[in-house]
Amino acid sequence: MKKIAILICVLVSLSLQSCGIYSFTGADTGDAETFQVNYFQNNADLVEPGIDRAFRIALQDLIQNQTNLSLTNNNADLIFEGEIVDYYIAPMSATADNTAAQNRLTVAVNVRFYNTLEPEKDFERRFSFYYDYPATQQLVGGALETALDEIYTRLTQDIFNAALTDW
Repeated sequence: MKKIAILICVLVSLSLQSCGIYSFTGADTGDAETFQVNYFQNNADLVEPGIDRAFRIALQDLIQNQTNLSLTNNNADLIFEGEIVDYYIAPMSATADNTAAQNRLTVAVNVRFYNTLEPEKDFERRFSFYYDYPATQQLVGGALETALDEIYTRLTQDIFNAALTDW
């Protein structure tokens, strides 16, 4: 009876230890322990104040929430940097009166990712996403915040997947 109890304890402890290497997000941080997200300069022709800061925070939050990496300001194992290269609104569909029925807000960022522990995983890539809304709606206040939140959610997840997963 005592041997069975010891065997069960050993099996339980081994199974709990193995959970540490599995990630529900599919992230592979390797031996990395820290990450940093540098300032994303807003180089878009149409400048919306504050989107550079909000995007940076959204990317930091996603990485912190989906990995066990520690955020640092310098000398990180994984470094994200880049610039916002596009922010524009374009009509998407027209009505019979030749006026816009729907508009699309598009945000694009150029991202440079550096893995100081595995330089072969470094990349520079452009990511973009959009939000469609009725042309009768003004994209200000809460409507703008909703649009940007949806865009940031998609952009940051795409960046995360490109940098830290094999998807």
